[in-house]
Amino acid sequence: MGILLATLISMILYVIVAVAVAFASSVQTGQALKFAFGLFVFGFIVLAVINYFMMPAITIPNMLLINLITAIVLAPALTAILKPNNFMEKKLFIPLFSIFGLGLLLFIAVIITGFTVLDNAHNTITVNEESEAKPLSKDETPITVAPEFARNKIQKAMSVVPNAQFYDLGKLQVQQVGDEIVYVAPVEFADFWKFVRGKETAGYFTISATDVNAQPTFEEEPMEYTNSSYFHKYVQRVIYNKFPQYIQGGEAQIEVDDDGKPWYVQTIYKPMNITNKPNLDKLQVVVIDPVTGEMNAYQTDEAPDFIEGSVSSEMATLTNDYYGKYVHGWLNSVFGKRDVKLPNQSGTESGVTPMFDENGDMFYFTDMTSPKENIDSALGYTLVNARTGELTYYGGKKNNGIMDSEGAKQIVNKEFPEKKWEGYMPVLYNVDGNPTWVVNVLDPNGLHKQYAYIKANDSDFVVFGDTANAALDAYRMALLQDPGNTGATGDTVTETVQGTVSRVVVNSTEQGQIIQFLLENDTTIYTVNASKAPLAIFLEQGDNIEAEAQLMDNGTATIEVMEIDGLTE
Repeated sequence: MGILLATLISMILYVIVAVAVAFASSVQTGQALKFAFGLFVFGFIVLAVINYFMMPAITIPNMLLINLITAIVLAPALTAILKPNNFMEKKLFIPLFSIFGLGLLLFIAVIITGFTVLDNAHNTITVNEESEAKPLSKDETPITVAPEFARNKIQKAMSVVPNAQFYDLGKLQVQQVGDEIVYVAPVEFADFWKFVRGKETAGYFTISATDVNAQPTFEEEPMEYTNSSYFHKYVQRVIYNKFPQYIQGGEAQIEVDDDGKPWYVQTIYKPMNITNKPNLDKLQVVVIDPVTGEMNAYQTDEAPDFIEGSVSSEMATLTNDYYGKYVHGWLNSVFGKRDVKLPNQSGTESGVTPMFDENGDMFYFTDMTSPKENIDSALGYTLVNARTGELTYYGGKKNNGIMDSEGAKQIVNKEFPEKKWEGYMPVLYNVDGNPTWVVNVLDPNGLHKQYAYIKANDSDFVVFGDTANAALDAYRMALLQDPGNTGATGDTVTETVQGTVSRVVVNSTEQGQIIQFLLENDTTIYTVNASKAPLAIFLEQGDNIEAEAQLMDNGTATIEVMEIDGLTE
């Protein structure tokens, strides 16, 4: 239905031109209209075939452009048919050029309006601004398996798929299934002939997005309507036929409900005014059954609960782009560029990286940098809520002058030149009050090797670890041992502890002396740097202490301020 409607609208300008030619031409009007109708039928069939494959959204800019192209092609053909010995009568010049000129002026006006409405599109973004992210706990370990590594593992497991020669692996989508964060990847048709023979795909894979040792699992769930199907089974075409006046934002992705049934999910939007620019506060999502083709549209935040990414990664990238560029309007983004921020393109999905918070909500991460060339420092970063589209910007003094995501990747790349290991999926976190880049390290074959924690304001402060927990613990210890580290931020939660020392040990490192001790009836390991509490090197068993400690959830604590009975006042 959408294709027929789009084709009819695309022929409007030709119909106007044909009527004008029929009445202005010296050829008998009835005969001219007869030829014009025949050419209309021919053009309609050709254009319907083109629209079937191109699927242009029925918007004013799209329809104006197609009308102009269609009329420019068919109008000369009509005049040639009516006057084979005289290509065009001179008296037709004025009406034809007037109609085409008006159409061209309208199209130019629409293009110009598209630039001016960018300010309005920016204002449709729901924005929160924070000075810094919350401190990280161990349960919120900021590591997910890089999609390149997950894809590599799944590719090796494709042999378990029935008739595996028919299929390729589709787009990976991260989501939470139960209590576990996983990648979901459908198997897709390898080519047109495999679609003709196979008729339906076999199912989908899941693999943990947080455990590098996990193995993929194949779920047999046949699907007919997919991203790799053809004709009336192609997901994007099925959606287009029902919602032709909407623009589809990115590629449809698969998500799995609580019963293990897969669904295709596609973000759509109606453009603002007479442009193709989106109202980012009114995004919708289409959820389509890949077995029956039945679908429903929802506001993104009202989609079924199992859907984490009702706002696509492509729309999140567009949100970041509009937020950073058009903060003071389109003209400022071109000339003055005051307060302009540009999103980096280091993410794993369309320039952004999906991640989950402690509540299980999914966000898209992107760091923002200056539009000035040769500047490799980040201005801050954004998190776009994957269900509401709400954008939170983390800036403030703590994030000023830190390296950007590209700089973090380069540090990893330079660490292993002989092995050709590279950094992937950099994400910026607040680890114990310190802005920290967390980077996956992969080999040239996409196999996971290590994790890297990089202090964002010190390119020489890098800690590597084979596991997520080991890397985080080693990084925290390195922060403590560094006498130049400023420690946690002022709003980091600390607790007052007091008691009698039962065990104590002093370690000498390149960075100075580190004192660790236990208190009676307390298994927490307390650590203090001698640069912060010089008298702590004289701590003995039986001493009574009172301290301000930053307690961590791995059974350790770091001491910020400490008083020792008999040694300090």
